Amino acid sequence: MNQAILALEDGTIFEGHSFGARTIRTGEVVFNTSLTGYQEIVTDPSYCGQIVVMTNPQIGNYGTNSADAQSKPWVEGLITRELSPLVSNWRSDQDTSHFLETAGVPIGSGIDTRTLVRRLRMRGVMRGTLSTQGGDPQDLVERARKAPSMAGLDLATRVSVKERYQWTEGVPKCSPSDLLKNRQAAKFHVVAYDFGIKRDILRQIAHRGCTLTVVPSGTSAEDVLALKPDGVFLSNGPGDPEPLEYQAAQVRKLIGKMPVFGICLGHQVLGLALGGKTYKLKFGHRGGNHPVLNKRTMRVEITAQNHGFAVDPDTLNMNDVDLTHINLNDQTLEGIAHRSLPVFSVQYHPEAAPGPHDSHYLFDEFVAMMTAHQGGAR
Repeated sequence: MNQAILALEDGTIFEGHSFGARTIRTGEVVFNTSLTGYQEIVTDPSYCGQIVVMTNPQIGNYGTNSADAQSKPWVEGLITRELSPLVSNWRSDQDTSHFLETAGVPIGSGIDTRTLVRRLRMRGVMRGTLSTQGGDPQDLVERARKAPSMAGLDLATRVSVKERYQWTEGVPKCSPSDLLKNRQAAKFHVVAYDFGIKRDILRQIAHRGCTLTVVPSGTSAEDVLALKPDGVFLSNGPGDPEPLEYQAAQVRKLIGKMPVFGICLGHQVLGLALGGKTYKLKFGHRGGNHPVLNKRTMRVEITAQNHGFAVDPDTLNMNDVDLTHINLNDQTLEGIAHRSLPVFSVQYHPEAAPGPHDSHYLFDEFVAMMTAHQGGAR
């Protein structure tokens, strides 16, 4: 095994063993507390520009497969305490090391992830360099310090689709008869803005009787309206939401014309469109066990999350916007809804790929909004 070196911008060095691609990559070093779902994590476009540290000590024991990929691998690197040398699962097509090697992504294993994560929690996430091909540690530190900061970085444009496309595939775990029934019962056309969309989000919407047109992040409101959708979806994605001024302006034009539903970065873009501001969190929320209070039902949902920015509730107009969901760990804003228009969003991931299914109902609420709006239009 070759040496892997992780160098943080504060000068801290971690050493381990290298797997995956033999390369050097820089990015913001963040941590995820999920116990499973590492393939969905490394293929989530929201992790573009980031080196992900998994807090669960063993990663890779069930391999990877084509069905669980949310996109192509977007992470800059993966850090684990132990990368399992054995793969045991009937669904596995390939082990994790070869899966990421093919995508050019390095893996650092045998690293003291507990110490690393404690450092990130105390000091905040920071830039880092992961090398699986050697190098002078101090040179790697300097490389990390020269990497672009996540604040002010538009990554949604980088990961977004370049041409629009259609999506009709539902949830693969349901029976073939249910899939056929959903396709036959398709009642709504949804235009989905791709800021870094995950396939399981598309599947959840399609599963509820929708056909989707996925459009690039820079699509104008006029072009969206020309597609005559019944609803508009704003996807998750990477980077800082504040540079997405054009996207927020387009969403502002769509508000009130049809139902709008946003997730993660889409929630933040909607917040900007409604006049709010966003800010960077110290170390973000990334994992599958975050408790969120639904203030309308007073029920607690255990949620899957992946974000480093949040909407500032004090900048929203409370005459127009209702604060619907609150994070119970740190009281940050997790959901908003317009008080008079069919517009709502959540900061977390209700599709839960990976994660709990407590929040699947939000997709049903989106469909209910389109049903009500369609009836009102008649």
